[in-house]
Amino acid sequence: MKDRTIIKYIKKCNEKGIEMLIDNYNGLLTSVIKTHLNPILDYEEECLADVLFLIWENIEGFNNKESSFKNWICAIAKYKAIDYKRKYISKINVEIDDGIYYIDENLCRLEIQEEINEILDFLGDKDKELFTRYYLNGDKLEEIALDSNTNVTNLHSRLSRGRKKIRNSIFK
Repeated sequence: MKDRTIIKYIKKCNEKGIEMLIDNYNGLLTSVIKTHLNPILDYEEECLADVLFLIWENIEGFNNKESSFKNWICAIAKYKAIDYKRKYISKINVEIDDGIYYIDENLCRLEIQEEINEILDFLGDKDKELFTRYYLNGDKLEEIALDSNTNVTNLHSRLSRGRKKIRNSIFK
């Protein structure tokens, strides 16, 4: 019942919805963010603010037939934390002598790669390659289409089906 009320308020752009969301799920969202943002917790509050904004902006994308509201917001928090980790990993200082804790950048990169592989495991080999080239390597669809003897429209369709497959697998 609470979730429906929160969703209703947010859809009507009523700030009371975000207040209720924070009251009910702040601890859970913070926990998810800490788990996936570790060891760079300096960005925890900023990440939480971005998660709340994403929920506010994308509430129309929530479908209670695909997942619960709780799972949906946790997934948003998880992937936003992973984005933050990827974005800020290059800014980590590893100055041991000045009292700053040593952070193993290679370990952080490995953790991120493992999480990406977990997500991509829902796809077949060809789709994994497509997702890796397009989303991770930043290759243009025209270039991928030439290499794979197909057209851009087919690649758009495969990307769309792949995203849907990942979403459905994660929210089950």
